[in-house]
Amino acid sequence: MRIVITGADGQLGRALVRRAGGHDVVALGFLELDVRSSGARDAVADLRPEVVINCAAITDVDGCEADPDEAFAVNALGARNVALGAALAGADLVQVSTDYVFDGAKQSPYWEFDTPCPINAYGASKLAGEQLTTAVWRRMFIARTAWLYGLGGSNFVSRILRLAAERPELSIVDNEYGSPTFCDDLADALLALAATGAYGTYHLAGDGVCSRYDFARTILDHAGLTDYPIQPVDQFPRAARPPAYAPLRNFAAARLGIRLDPWQAGFRRFVERGGLADR
Repeated sequence: MRIVITGADGQLGRALVRRAGGHDVVALGFLELDVRSSGARDAVADLRPEVVINCAAITDVDGCEADPDEAFAVNALGARNVALGAALAGADLVQVSTDYVFDGAKQSPYWEFDTPCPINAYGASKLAGEQLTTAVWRRMFIARTAWLYGLGGSNFVSRILRLAAERPELSIVDNEYGSPTFCDDLADALLALAATGAYGTYHLAGDGVCSRYDFARTILDHAGLTDYPIQPVDQFPRAARPPAYAPLRNFAAARLGIRLDPWQAGFRRFVERGGLADR
C-alpha cells in the first residue's frame, strides 16, 4: 500500500514511518511539504497515494493561543489542502485530531459521539480541520488522540526530565486528566484503521485515565528518580486553558478489533524501546 505521511518530521510522523514496514511510504516533512501552500493539494495528488495520513499540525497549545491565525492556517486550512490532494488522488485520508476539541466539562471519558466544544485556539483550529476535511472528501477517518509522547522530540516526558535536571523540585497540576498515548502504539492503530475502509470518527488513545501529576510521577519513577519531589497544584500559569477532564474512550475502533493498551503498558513499552535513554 502506498502511504503518504505529512508532518513526517514530527514525533507521530516519525513513529508512522518506523512502524509502516512492508508499505511503500512517502514521508513529507515541513521542508518537503508546507501544507499552508496552495500547491500542497497537487503535490499530494501527484504522489498517487492509496492512503494519506495527515500529521502536519501546530501542536504548541500556548503558541496557538498567541497566534491563532497561524494555528488555523496550518491545522484547518492546511488540513483542507491535504484532503483536497487525497480527493484528487482518490486516496483514503486519516486526519489526526485531538482531545482538545472538547471542553473537559463532562467529567467522564469522551465518546466519539459527544459534541465537541473547544475552549482554546488549538482545539478550535483542530476542530475546524475536522470539519473542513470531511466537507471536501468522503473517504475520511478522523482519529482523535491525546497526550502524545514518542521516541525523540519534545513532549511532556522530555520536559519533565529536563526540568527535573534543572530544579530541586517541580509543581505539577493534579486536576487536569487525560489519556497518555505512546506514538508507536498510535501509529500501529492508525495503520490498522486505514486498512478497514470503515470511515468515520475514532478515538485512539492510551486506555485509562491519569492526571498530569500522576503521569509526571510515573515518568520520574521509571527514570530512577523515585525520591525527586513534585508538588501537586491546582493551576499553572499559561496562555491557553486546557480541558480539565478529557480522557478519550476508545469505543468505535474497538468494535473493529483495534485497541490500545492501558497507558501504563504503553509507557513501559516506550521505556523498553529506549525512550528514556537520551533524555
